[in-house]
Amino acid sequence: MSDFSPLSLTSNQQAQNSHFRLLVLSNGHGEDVIAVRILRELQQQPNPPHIFALPLVGGGYAYQELEIPLIGSVRTMPSGGFIYQDGRQLVRDLRGGLLQLTFNQFNSIRRWVNAQKKLGGRIAIVAVGDIVPLLFAWLSGANYAFVGTARSEYYVRDEVDLLRRKTKFAGWENFSGSVYHPWERWLMSRRRCKAVFPRDSLTTKILKKLLVPAFDLGNPMMDDLEPTFPPQKFYSADTEKQELARPMVVTILPGSRPPEAYANWQIIMIAVSALMSLFQEPDFIRHTSRTVVFLGAIAPSLHYESMRQILQSQGWRPQSESPLKIPDAAALTFKQKNAYFILTQNAYNDCLHLGDLAIAMAGTATEQFVGLGKPAIIIPGGGPQFTPAFAEAQSRLLGESVTLVEQPDEVAGVVRSLLANPDRLHISAENGIRRMGNPGAAKRIAECLVKCLGHR
Repeated sequence: MSDFSPLSLTSNQQAQNSHFRLLVLSNGHGEDVIAVRILRELQQQPNPPHIFALPLVGGGYAYQELEIPLIGSVRTMPSGGFIYQDGRQLVRDLRGGLLQLTFNQFNSIRRWVNAQKKLGGRIAIVAVGDIVPLLFAWLSGANYAFVGTARSEYYVRDEVDLLRRKTKFAGWENFSGSVYHPWERWLMSRRRCKAVFPRDSLTTKILKKLLVPAFDLGNPMMDDLEPTFPPQKFYSADTEKQELARPMVVTILPGSRPPEAYANWQIIMIAVSALMSLFQEPDFIRHTSRTVVFLGAIAPSLHYESMRQILQSQGWRPQSESPLKIPDAAALTFKQKNAYFILTQNAYNDCLHLGDLAIAMAGTATEQFVGLGKPAIIIPGGGPQFTPAFAEAQSRLLGESVTLVEQPDEVAGVVRSLLANPDRLHISAENGIRRMGNPGAAKRIAECLVKCLGHR
């Protein structure tokens, strides 16, 4: 995948890096997490730069993990950063002081750049997200790089042609031949922009044709997802028998932001009830003897007890025995008829790897699940994140790996179709891995940043 081969640094270059200072700008919780993954790898490089950060949206708590100092004001806006899905959220943010916060943050960037210039050495900025941090990076006057997490050509096309769209203004997204508009590409093609890291190979290919210094190094979103159990490496005569003997697992991904995730959970429970009816049908029982397990991946930000109460109100009863070994002593197991439901807040990676398919109302989690080669069924909610518009856009981004349904009770029909069409599962697996990329992107990007920004 990589088109960049990291060069070994001379001792003189390593000494120069000790005078290299880097500021990271990010605009959202997901962007903060991606930035931290890259910075963690950057800190492992020989003589890493001194790193600072300014999260433009939210509190930037992800940076605390690496004890990276913040250079300016941070504040959580009412929208939680989802102003693009709903114009009303932008109005709420403006009333909440968005303009003043943005002005203060830009002044913080300018003061940081001026202060670092007085100290000598090299300085650079890495913008993670969309045009806002990219614009700030350009306005700073320093060299910069851009990690583009928000845009993908898959929103408007596949590998063959443009997607057919129903909305009147869909052409606006691609009016200039790329999902990145001319003013965004102008910022990415300036002399001071040393590197651009798109989220997938298709986007990189198109940006390169438009003379943007783009590197196809993968998507850091797929890093740090290793399960606690070893993967199946070799095929044996017993593999098929073992596969049929293990439970069929449906991973549940309700999102991570309260109170939206609680409303999503209620919607997903309707889908689960519909699936329970499917699993009781004679045809289903006759063609599979596998136990069915619903595996709820509950974010630590959510109130565990609230999720449990909603589950039990749907007829699920506590169970001491579990058909799956989950590395979480606090995991809760429930049973209803011939199915189990496990709740866990501490085994996210395992929830992704154990699932055969997912019912999802989440952003990043859905993309990661699909990136592991698994199909997901998505249901639009009330927002502010997982709105009908967001879900429709996600279905374009992830293509054949997701099925968008309008109502939760339609999930059962989709599952029936998936189980009856193994070829579709194979296509979904190849598609998801192609669109989300292979693990290791954060390290590849860190190595490239050292080369592109750390040397004169």
